[in-house]
Amino acid sequence: MEIFIVFVFGIVFGSFLNVVILRIPQGESVVYESSHCYSCNTPLKPWHNIPLLSWIFLRGKCSFCKTKISMQYPAIELISGIIFVSLALKSGFTLPVFFIALSFLTLLALSMIDFKYKMVPDSLNLLAMSFAIIGASSIHGIFNNFLNALLFAGGFTLLRFVLSYFLTSSLYREGLKTKTSWNKHYDRTPFIEAMGEGDIMVAATMGALLGVTLTLSAIFLSALLALPVMLAVQNRSAESKKVPFVPFLALATFIVYMLDTPILAYFEATY
Repeated sequence: MEIFIVFVFGIVFGSFLNVVILRIPQGESVVYESSHCYSCNTPLKPWHNIPLLSWIFLRGKCSFCKTKISMQYPAIELISGIIFVSLALKSGFTLPVFFIALSFLTLLALSMIDFKYKMVPDSLNLLAMSFAIIGASSIHGIFNNFLNALLFAGGFTLLRFVLSYFLTSSLYREGLKTKTSWNKHYDRTPFIEAMGEGDIMVAATMGALLGVTLTLSAIFLSALLALPVMLAVQNRSAESKKVPFVPFLALATFIVYMLDTPILAYFEATY
């Protein structure tokens, strides 16, 4: 019965998460405007907003204009419920675990927004990091989470600077080969960003959630998860090659968090 209640909590928060994913990129309020159909603008009735069940009963269509409702809505609600239940089964459903669940749900929202719009809103990034930091059972734990967040934010910032410098320098050296006496004093080399600022904040959240060893494991796992996708888009256009990395970081973080005990045991046995 307790797990069912936790699942209900999860899908309710997942329903609100859909509002966040839809409205934040559009610059709309997630609080003041009532839910409505984005096709016919008709305000929804309370029974149209029951997580999971409304989509099933309406057969995936708006009750008014019969426009198809995206599968994203029930999928996000179901995933949110699974996240809540998974964390509750692993650690019990305490207040710190609740904050950790909210951090993962915010990472889920960031992943969807990054996937759909290629953007990572700062407001959600800060929220995910804040939930991760306070998701500890003591003041000392909160302080450690904060330090780990700073460590990985700083580390990723340094990595971004170094990689961007070398990528830009490499492009500049290639450009020198085409210089002539007419344009030798004119530099048109664009500055190449090796990673987005959003990735830095996600790394801070990962540090707060996992600690140093597990965060490094999650970063490595995220690269492995992203590799097949990167290879699949290798021959596509330049725009199509832009693969959002936040979803892979978020997924790897959740996997490593759930498997933290065997991963740490492996490292202890190895070293």
